[in-house]
Amino acid sequence: MDKIKKLEEIAFQLRKDVITTIYKCGDGHPGPSLSSTDIIVALYFEIMNVKPENHQWENRDRFIISKGHACPTVYAALAEKGYFSKEILPTLRKINSILQGHPDMLKTPGIDAPAGTLGNGISIGAGMALAARIKKKDYYTYVITGDGELNEGVIWEGIMGAAHYKLDNLIVFVDNNGYQSGGKVDKISGILPLDAKWISFGWHVQEINGHNIKEILEAVDIAKKTRGIPSVIIAHTIKGKGIPLMENDNVWHKGAPSKEQYEEIMTSLGGE
Repeated sequence: MDKIKKLEEIAFQLRKDVITTIYKCGDGHPGPSLSSTDIIVALYFEIMNVKPENHQWENRDRFIISKGHACPTVYAALAEKGYFSKEILPTLRKINSILQGHPDMLKTPGIDAPAGTLGNGISIGAGMALAARIKKKDYYTYVITGDGELNEGVIWEGIMGAAHYKLDNLIVFVDNNGYQSGGKVDKISGILPLDAKWISFGWHVQEINGHNIKEILEAVDIAKKTRGIPSVIIAHTIKGKGIPLMENDNVWHKGAPSKEQYEEIMTSLGGE
């Protein structure tokens, strides 16, 4: 099977798993989870060097979902990859579950950093990338941040520090779906234009369609070949991507579908 087609099929399955997980647990963030799905699939199933059977392997690539509320897609990817059973997915957000509402590296196999308070992922990732250099390791650190999350001041401290240390083993994706919890990003703060801001902070910048697997893979390849400077990939995405009921509707930033809505979604996706 064609590699791209296979990855697209995994992304389709993960979207179904995310919706089923959120429906069964009764809560979650479907919109921001679905917009980042294709990036997460490309990373876990093609790009990153990881070992599910040894999730603390020292030479593994690191991944941080800085927009931690989008963790249902990460959990679905980890289960699909074999870090734990898919049967655990519906325990999302339960008090004794290994799958908390925001990632907890002490509870969930495969999670490299906690993410609850927004804005910390790039700084943590920069620290991991710098540690790799000091230890003479060749692993990469990947971070996904939301566009609304870029409102956080600590984000820009991390961006500035990564550029200062020329961390070319750090690759950041901006899940640029245009929304944050309170509405449209361009109406809430002066974060745009994104490309000019990142360039001014000393980063190599690419812009892609964040739902085009081929573009995601090619952008990471270019980022790895860009030396002496950290890379950001601004991925233009659709909030709620893949679920017609949810696409570009910020009502689905957080919340679970009703029984009727879940059945409608599953029917539109071809059943369970």
